[in-house]
Amino acid sequence: MPAHSDDAAVGPRVWHYDGASALRRDAVLADDGATFRLVERDRETGPFAWEALIANDADAVATSYGLKRMGGWRIGFVDTPSPGIAAKLPGRPRYGRWVDRIGLAPASIAFAAVAALAVTIVLRTPAAVARLVPASVEKRMGDLMVGDFGRKGCDDPAGQAALATMLRRIAPEDRALDVHVVRLKMVNAVTLPGGRIVIFDGLLKAAKSPDEVAGVVGHELGHVRNRDVTEALIRQVGLSVLLGGMDSNVGGYTNALLATAYSRKAEVNADRAAIAMMRRAVVSPVPTAHFFRRLGGGAGQAERLFAYVNTHPVSADRARNFEASAGKGVTYRPTLDAQQWAALRNICRNTPEQQGWRF
Repeated sequence: MPAHSDDAAVGPRVWHYDGASALRRDAVLADDGATFRLVERDRETGPFAWEALIANDADAVATSYGLKRMGGWRIGFVDTPSPGIAAKLPGRPRYGRWVDRIGLAPASIAFAAVAALAVTIVLRTPAAVARLVPASVEKRMGDLMVGDFGRKGCDDPAGQAALATMLRRIAPEDRALDVHVVRLKMVNAVTLPGGRIVIFDGLLKAAKSPDEVAGVVGHELGHVRNRDVTEALIRQVGLSVLLGGMDSNVGGYTNALLATAYSRKAEVNADRAAIAMMRRAVVSPVPTAHFFRRLGGGAGQAERLFAYVNTHPVSADRARNFEASAGKGVTYRPTLDAQQWAALRNICRNTPEQQGWRF
């Protein structure tokens, strides 16, 4: 570029960093209309488009400007720019920007609206996504999680036969249903992905009749049919659990599932499914109502029942719904006879006692 003398250009004095070196240069800004040049004693740079300027925060001496796509490039005015040049300079960013422009109260309302929308999306998205998860993925998750229980489920032949009889009675159409009993003292039953249900031996010991267990199994089957477990997993540990890295920490995912309480709506829908199954099987729902009442009240059993209450919120309304569903004048048949019930309760007699399971 040709050299220029001090009076070769008329304009305000500026300081300048070219972005290539740390040397501060003194120049005169020459306005050429849509562009400008920086004229120094021994060189000239430019032209630069006015619209390429970016206003920076206030400098210690004057307002400074950067240049788009040129990191480190800056100029600052030593002289006050003329009105014509000032009109071409970009406006400085205001503190708070749009918050300052619209005011604190409107901005707070806007933030609240965005937050409410985000919460709604978070609450509703898992339900929608759960129905899109392929059955093969759910089955793989269920296989891995069943493995978390050490695959040391209770396998007494008479107890297994009694459990199969119960399943045929309340859910004859669900031939792919896979129900296991494991020897754990907690009063609980959990649904795993892929149509798998795990009953803890502590629940069998706490139940006073096979119909109570049938109601619980029917409730868990309701979660299976509604895909509540997949929705809970998506909400609790993220979609990545289902779509990748499933082998890395399966035990952690099972713990997350055990710590996940279903929504009230999911519990109600699962109860409705259980009531419908028991009605078709002519099994009384009243014992299940008594079971729920014990879960919600017995102080002496609080420690043992906490696991079930934590994963399946119990309310008096749920017990009343089961009780109210009992038909007047209906002759109900027990799910199992006395011998089968005794076999089911002793299904773990040949299984070593486990206080927990290994991951």
